[in-house]
Amino acid sequence: MATDFSRTLSLLRQEKGVSQRKAAGELGISQALLSHYENGIREPGLAFVVKACTYYHVSADFLLGRTLNRDGSIIEAEDVYDSSGEKGSLRGSILATLQKKLVVNTTGVLFELLGKTGDREAITAAGDYLGDALYQLLRQLYRQGGGNEDLFAVAPSVFDGGLVAADMQLCALRYRQALAAQEGMPELTPESLTGQPGVGQSAAQVFHSVDERCKSYQH
Repeated sequence: MATDFSRTLSLLRQEKGVSQRKAAGELGISQALLSHYENGIREPGLAFVVKACTYYHVSADFLLGRTLNRDGSIIEAEDVYDSSGEKGSLRGSILATLQKKLVVNTTGVLFELLGKTGDREAITAAGDYLGDALYQLLRQLYRQGGGNEDLFAVAPSVFDGGLVAADMQLCALRYRQALAAQEGMPELTPESLTGQPGVGQSAAQVFHSVDERCKSYQH
């Protein structure tokens, strides 16, 4: 428990934007003890876990690393529908089918490599980052199609103000920090990214497209 719990506890405090001293005071413990919890030196009792869940508005399962969902719902990997193997699911649009394959295949490369690191925080941050991107794209499309935005908990004005985009940047920061703290990172080569049978070509195409777009901005 120490590894997942301590890392999550520290990240939640940083996300909340409070100092260790302030968090400790509001949780009713000393700063030294909170530091021990966040660094995995000591494990807390049930009473502290309950307080921390209330303070950070997350479930105990999330805090203990048993689920990636803050509300505590547990999704098993085998229960998630996988559409990557379907053919013809985007009929009528060759371009849409191509873009879907490029994104799905390249995402597969990313998470296969992340899985080898075993870094839960990096994997979670990467998923959250991509989730934010999809949320924004789908919500804009839904809006233009006349959809009722009561479906979403984030108010339209707050969404337009850039809250989800800001969360996306925070996810990118969490991702960089997690990788920077990783010990024993497996060595990667160009072949690791583009040499995987089938999906490597998609990753190479994504890299090329992004490089070309970004190079054009430099002129």
